Amino acid sequence: MERVTSALPDIDERGADENGPVRGPILVVDDDRQIRELVRRYLESDGSPVLTAATGAAALDMVRSASPALVVLDLGLPDVPGEAVLREIRSAGDVPVLILSARAGEEDRLAGLGLGADDYVTKPFSPRELALRVQAILRRTGRGPATGDREELRFDGGKLVIDTKRHEVRRAGEVVRLTPTEWGLLLALAEDPGRALTRAEIVNRVQGYEYEGYERTVDAHVKNLRRKIESDPQAPRLIETVAGVGYRFGGRPSG
Repeated sequence: MERVTSALPDIDERGADENGPVRGPILVVDDDRQIRELVRRYLESDGSPVLTAATGAAALDMVRSASPALVVLDLGLPDVPGEAVLREIRSAGDVPVLILSARAGEEDRLAGLGLGADDYVTKPFSPRELALRVQAILRRTGRGPATGDREELRFDGGKLVIDTKRHEVRRAGEVVRLTPTEWGLLLALAEDPGRALTRAEIVNRVQGYEYEGYERTVDAHVKNLRRKIESDPQAPRLIETVAGVGYRFGGRPSG
């Protein structure tokens, strides 16, 4: 791993140009100082302001006080499990979370995504790839409409509304809280209803780049999304499985 020799404080914020890519700081949470500094340096090179924390307690305090644009989260924290920190972040809002962990098994990855993480990177890692993934998440969580002149997509007789201007999904009039990855997945399917997309196509549309192997985790995000928008997640009518291919959006456009 690249060594970082600069002696920076554990908790620091560096501003970017007001026209830069991030509206809030990125929070990097890891008990390894070398990793914190390495990730910080690469993110700052993209113009992102960065905060760092070495414990889960400090991370949660910063989430509440600094309103980060994204959290890079290690699971092996010294005070509380990273999974508990992720649950707290998820219960408090929709801040995107990228897990950075030494736990490299597929079950670990699926468990993290099942808790609502938007991406999962294993250690040892490429800091440049990590920075690209962070930027991909930030791009897809922008406020601008993603569907040209159409600001609302309506399905299921108007019961499901995807509001691209407000970056909001409503089901039967109630706002549905989605993670940024769930939002991107839903939009990728709903923008082309009836068309079957492979898992690799979904990854490319949602993540913004190709990543071999990541498509296996699409199923975990689909499961979470179905639980939130389907009347019966066990018999889905909106997000349909296409055997041997992937998924398609089965809802009919309305209005």
